[in-house]
Amino acid sequence: MPEPKKNKSKEKSSEERSKEIRYRIAYRDFKDIPFTYLGKTRSVFRKGSGPAVVVIHEVPGLHPGVFELARKLVDEGFSVYLPSLVGTPGKKPSALYSIDSFRKVCISKEFTLFATKKTSPITNWLRALARTAHKECGGPGVGVIGMCLTGGFALAMAADKSVLAPVLSQPSLPAGLTRKFKSDLGISNPLLNKVKQRVEEEDFCVLGMRFSNDLAAPKERFSRLKQELGDGFIAINIDSSPSNPHGIPKMAHSVLTLHFVDEPQHPTRKAYNAMVDFFHDRLDQEINENGEALNSSKNKP
Repeated sequence: MPEPKKNKSKEKSSEERSKEIRYRIAYRDFKDIPFTYLGKTRSVFRKGSGPAVVVIHEVPGLHPGVFELARKLVDEGFSVYLPSLVGTPGKKPSALYSIDSFRKVCISKEFTLFATKKTSPITNWLRALARTAHKECGGPGVGVIGMCLTGGFALAMAADKSVLAPVLSQPSLPAGLTRKFKSDLGISNPLLNKVKQRVEEEDFCVLGMRFSNDLAAPKERFSRLKQELGDGFIAINIDSSPSNPHGIPKMAHSVLTLHFVDEPQHPTRKAYNAMVDFFHDRLDQEINENGEALNSSKNKP
């Protein structure tokens, strides 16, 4: 009798399920709570208590390093919200995985990669998530971390009143080699004007961090942020020159995850500590009956 044919689709499905189980180890202590806005539903991984911080992952996706960053923030006394925008949650980064995720981002209408003075449409969904996180966790507002392709998303979200502490880590959009692209902020002029108005009227500020030798997050972008926001922009430039004393690779890019070194005197740890202080300063405030912050500090980190 001929041997029964194997069901390749079932074998593939079984293999995929096995991989998903392995990936879940990275986030088994998080709650996966879907969030829907304007008909679009995505997974949002939640953990902790206290003021909310929305952590927007880099390419290729919500890899284990992003979950580890979130755990650190939970230990600091924050509630973390991790939306999954692309890729497979828990999957470790690799060159092929990054290329595949970047390809998906390139063809998505929700990301604006190669245009100046334009805001990625996905930030509308993210602003709605920030408002929901604020409502659920209370306090004067929420913090936001954007990284790499999502670094500038934190700036666009800062146009929303619910966001009090935006952090731009190695902001890389729009991508381009000319000075026009390098100095662009990946945000429309109307939204940028709203952020500038908040800086002028609300003691509002934005924190940015990058490695000095990082071509993907060019120094021209930070110069432009300083030009537009003045004292409302706090820049952390980490020395990654060939002769830097900490041996940071000249191609270092991910300040808070892939190239983060958890040693007390390491520049990436100091940048992380400055970010945590920024969050506490902005989010650990009493509020009045109208939801307005009381005793707001005028000191910027």
